[in-house]
Amino acid sequence: MDNNNLEQITFGGGCFWCVESCFNMLKGVHSAVSGYSGGHKDHPTYEEVCTGATGHAEVVQITYDPAIISYEQLMDVFFFLHDPTQLNRQGNDVGTQYRSVIYYKDEAEKAKAEEAIEKSQQSGRWAGTYVTELTPFDKFWPAEQYHQGYYNENPTQPYCSAVVGPKIQKFKKHYGELGMLNAE
Repeated sequence: MDNNNLEQITFGGGCFWCVESCFNMLKGVHSAVSGYSGGHKDHPTYEEVCTGATGHAEVVQITYDPAIISYEQLMDVFFFLHDPTQLNRQGNDVGTQYRSVIYYKDEAEKAKAEEAIEKSQQSGRWAGTYVTELTPFDKFWPAEQYHQGYYNENPTQPYCSAVVGPKIQKFKKHYGELGMLNAE
């Protein structure tokens, strides 16, 4: 990948362990880093974010090569990996830190995100009204190191085996059939 042409996108779709693992498997993704955005405290910790008091969402910041994978393809994956109709939750994970949110950097990116939301809603993939927030990007705080690649390091941890693993298998089947995954 030509590092001079890389772009970034930051969004939240529930627990970052689920989302980060999948994005790191995609062709054209240079990195997917778990972290926090959208809150009012600098350098928040996982424990602080989990209280909901900092206003942050668990997010993944993706650095990608648009010559290999498009913004629109990343949005398709984003809406595949989480239910954008659930307000401040994903399954049993409840709280504002699990909200569905896309952080945009400028008006052009906001327009692309609005189009992606509309396209996904029209697809009928999820029944119900989308509650995905569109929020101007401000800051991204990387999560603690032990959260990076968490699933790969802890696949037998109960939450990983019960929630993350099945989501990853569904993702791998779908996007593998589309030829979008890196070779293992």
